[in-house]
Amino acid sequence: MATKINIKNIPTGYQSIITNGRHSIVGDEPEKVNGTDLGMTPTELVLAGIAMCKVATIRNIARSKNIEIENIDAELSQITKRNTEGNYTTEVNSAIKISGNITPEQKAMLIQEADNCYVTRLIKGDWVLNDSTDVH
Repeated sequence: MATKINIKNIPTGYQSIITNGRHSIVGDEPEKVNGTDLGMTPTELVLAGIAMCKVATIRNIARSKNIEIENIDAELSQITKRNTEGNYTTEVNSAIKISGNITPEQKAMLIQEADNCYVTRLIKGDWVLNDSTDVH
C-alpha cells in the first residue's frame, strides 16, 4: 500500500505543514533547538503513529467481537541509544488502559493484538530508505 506525505517547511523555527492531501498537521522542534514548539517533533509523530494504530486495532477487534469497551488510553515512550558504529537502537515502551465491560482475558487478548498492529509490524519489518531526489 503506497502512502504519500507532502511537507512544506516554513522559515519560522522548524515549522512544517504536513499533509496527506486530506488532513494537515504542524510539525516543529522545541524552542531549546531554535524551533517554535508549535507542533510535535518527528520522533513524537512516529510514536503517535504507533499509538494510533494500537488503539484503533483494539477498537476494531472489540467491535468485531462485540466486546463492550469505552475509552482506550495509550502511553508510549522511547529510549534511543547510539552504538559504536554510530547507528541507533531505539526501545519503545507502551502501556495501554482499556475501560469498559471487559474481562481480564479479553483485555490481555486486545493488548496482544494491539502489539501486532499494522504500524508496529511495518516498523519491525525491513526498510529501504532511498536517498532524496530533487523535486523539479
